[in-house]
Amino acid sequence: MLASTELALYRRLAREQASSRTPSLVAAVVRDGNLVWSGARGRVGSARPDDDTQYRLGSITKTMIATAVLRLRDEGRLELTDPIEKHLPGTAFATATVAQLLSHTSGLTSESPGQWWERTPGGDWGALVASLDKDATKLRPGFKFHYSNVGFGVLGELVARLRGKPWFDVVREEILTPLGMTRTTPHPQGAHAEGFAVHPFADVLLPEPSPDAGAMAPAGQLWSTVKDLGRWTSFIGGHTGGVLSEDTVAEMRMMNTVDDTEVWTTGFGLGVMVVRYEGRHLAGHTGSMPGFLAASLVDPATGTGALCLTNATAGVGITQLTLDLLTMTDELEPALPDEWEPSTVDPALLALTGLWHWGPTPYHLRVLGSDLISLDPANGGGRASRFRPTGPDTWLGLDGYYTGETLTVGRDASGTANHLDLATFIFTRTPYDPAAPVPGGVDENGWR
Repeated sequence: MLASTELALYRRLAREQASSRTPSLVAAVVRDGNLVWSGARGRVGSARPDDDTQYRLGSITKTMIATAVLRLRDEGRLELTDPIEKHLPGTAFATATVAQLLSHTSGLTSESPGQWWERTPGGDWGALVASLDKDATKLRPGFKFHYSNVGFGVLGELVARLRGKPWFDVVREEILTPLGMTRTTPHPQGAHAEGFAVHPFADVLLPEPSPDAGAMAPAGQLWSTVKDLGRWTSFIGGHTGGVLSEDTVAEMRMMNTVDDTEVWTTGFGLGVMVVRYEGRHLAGHTGSMPGFLAASLVDPATGTGALCLTNATAGVGITQLTLDLLTMTDELEPALPDEWEPSTVDPALLALTGLWHWGPTPYHLRVLGSDLISLDPANGGGRASRFRPTGPDTWLGLDGYYTGETLTVGRDASGTANHLDLATFIFTRTPYDPAAPVPGGVDENGWR
């Protein structure tokens, strides 16, 4: 990156470390799958932390559990609509679905019963599930967003039960190792920061405990480094390394529910936080454990992401810092668009392009790349969607109003496409073409 950009990013990092009085603070920026800048302020022990110093991730752990669950779904081992009873029988929250647990809409209590789980040793699954009686469901499943750490303890057990091994073994073997994330572990190994609370009225520190959370560990146990978290930030942005398909990661990033406690700027997809910020749609997660804060966000549209890690319990504007580093990078060094170049398009597909009409409303059908198509209102507003082919003359909606709906090309006796059937709506080459099967028919006297 330009020296001026690096200085601006480092200055922002230094200002946050000083003003928030945190023992140490590390941060990085990724672009198109690569770590392009990193910086550190403060001390871990007597040394400056670096890209290989471990900090606790907190709830960023949840995104890895969600990835393990989506791998099971893609293999056909479960469906997101499955009630948890199907895979973990005998719980008091049997009707909550896998998707609801992933999106924090299961209604389950936010924290496990008993002592504060983040600061005390945790029990096993048997102890956790025994503590979750019918009162542990606080809201009707599917009713609204209600953040639940317990829900990810449940999902960790789901992964372990279906794979026949501990959840972290699954995460390490199926996710971390393929992505080269060798410094992400359940407990600190090698160079690592100690977690502290900073006194609110004096410049003194109090060490925080970091016990094993037991069955609640999938909600926030893991430790990692700038280098590893940079790779994970890129993964969420779409550089999946074959661990999941790009389509599945895009599905994880899609908004399922919003946090409507205020004018909403955040929500959740499938285990992934979604943030709306200055016209951008970002994805990632934040993390908080006693002694540590973390954040990782990426803009899939630009390929730029940022991450921050610190060893303080509170008081650091970790999310805003991450947002600032990300936006500053794109403002100071805007990415160049990919060079346009022609592609090969099937002539039969090319024949479908151009003007279509939904009633009197004109739409444009365009080919994207070599096989995707888009159907967009000619005036730029309204219901626009992209589609991918699923068979001869059939297409699946990928986004917008027609997500999941089927578009079918209708042809006349000569084989010429004369209408599109999209979720019962008929699009014709001319407005209300009488030669096409327009619902309700077309007045025999025509336009007048």
